[in-house]
Amino acid sequence: MRASVPERVGEGGNDALRDPLRSKGRPLVVDVDGVMVPGNSFPADIASGITSRFRAVTTAIATALGLAARIADASGFDPSRARFDHDVVTFLLQVLGEGRPVYLCSEIHPEPFVSAVAQHLGVFTAWAATPDGRSPASRSDDLPPVLRQGFDYIGGEAVALPGFASRVARHGRSAPAAPAPAGVRSWLKLLRVHQYAKNALVLVPLLTAHKFAPASAATSLLAVIAFSLCASGAYILNDILDINADRAHPAKRNRPIASGTIAAPLAAGAMALALVGAFAIGLCISVEFSGVLLGYFALTTSYSLWLKRIAIVDVVVLATLYTVRVIGGAVAISVPMSEWLLAFSLFIFMSLALVKRHIELASQPDGAVLAARGYRIEDKSMVAILAAASGFNAVVIFTLYISSDTVRALYSHPQLLWLCCPILMYWIGRVMLFAQRGLIDDDPVMFALRDRASWAALGAIGVIMLAAI
Repeated sequence: MRASVPERVGEGGNDALRDPLRSKGRPLVVDVDGVMVPGNSFPADIASGITSRFRAVTTAIATALGLAARIADASGFDPSRARFDHDVVTFLLQVLGEGRPVYLCSEIHPEPFVSAVAQHLGVFTAWAATPDGRSPASRSDDLPPVLRQGFDYIGGEAVALPGFASRVARHGRSAPAAPAPAGVRSWLKLLRVHQYAKNALVLVPLLTAHKFAPASAATSLLAVIAFSLCASGAYILNDILDINADRAHPAKRNRPIASGTIAAPLAAGAMALALVGAFAIGLCISVEFSGVLLGYFALTTSYSLWLKRIAIVDVVVLATLYTVRVIGGAVAISVPMSEWLLAFSLFIFMSLALVKRHIELASQPDGAVLAARGYRIEDKSMVAILAAASGFNAVVIFTLYISSDTVRALYSHPQLLWLCCPILMYWIGRVMLFAQRGLIDDDPVMFALRDRASWAALGAIGVIMLAAI
């Protein structure tokens, strides 16, 4: 017996399905992986279900890397958030309309998973799988009689079929074309390279302590690279854990893992490489700096797992993560961390984190709760007040810093630093006003990096500080 399989044929750059079948009554057997877009495997879909338990993170990473067996319970899988191959589903509807039976099967995915897919799509005559990974049709006697006369198959490896079906399909079967590999842009998006600019905060102690020696500058640049790689690893872990939530989000659904552009195992491998590179560089700088880097990753992971779901705690953690970058910069070049700089960083970044939450609340419909964040729409005005208070408290701290003995030791003309205060007040007020008007899309930090007025304000402060030296 010989089984044919619908083939993918390139037409005008798009994949189309061509039915080579000769018999209109011939059954069609479909493997689960043949109808789902790559990246929607069972381990990825249960990732969000384990985020409430920190001890399950190791299991999730191991599963994503293919080091653990697939989990038998599919309670965490939501087929409405999965991505299916539209061309294949359309073809199955056509086949079903011709009166041909269509069977869904899998020896890799557990029965609840296969059942959920079948009931969600509603195009299958029957389906077969068991929780222990052995199909009830693993013996020829268990196959429906109609399949013993031969069938057609859509899927990946023949091992995904029941034993008898594998022997039938092994001869003359052609597999669908493999998905195109992810491009450079997808990998850059996965690593969040556009976020690396935030790690320039590591250079702040170098500038404020006036440590301009080449050795100190080189060490600070290495510290920036280490933080960037560590942040990339944390972002990838967050994307794996939040895959279901990202698929339901209008913008985040286009992220590489959520969209299936980059499979979870590949992403997990990239995460491991990024983290190994980060800590290798960290150890080259100093053990103390590696400790700061480890603390940053641990806090970032805790934020991704549960802290981001607690109102106010989430923004405090975000402000702390920005400040840890500044602390890391000081530790890297072995300069004392200024208490004034520490306090200023906490308040200014607390303000920006609250602005971010205000923007998210403003985009929600009336009566809604900000998903997984613990805020309600009625909190919007209070969040705006707290953002403004934190921002202007940062200016107050800066004025106290100008009057301190520390400034007199570093600057010949410290009175010039007072000119920075109105610039800071203008910039904070402008960000708050733009957020209230809905002119900032999502992240106020990224907005500032693209905003000409923000760069002008930063440049003016830089000129003033140089003149004060």
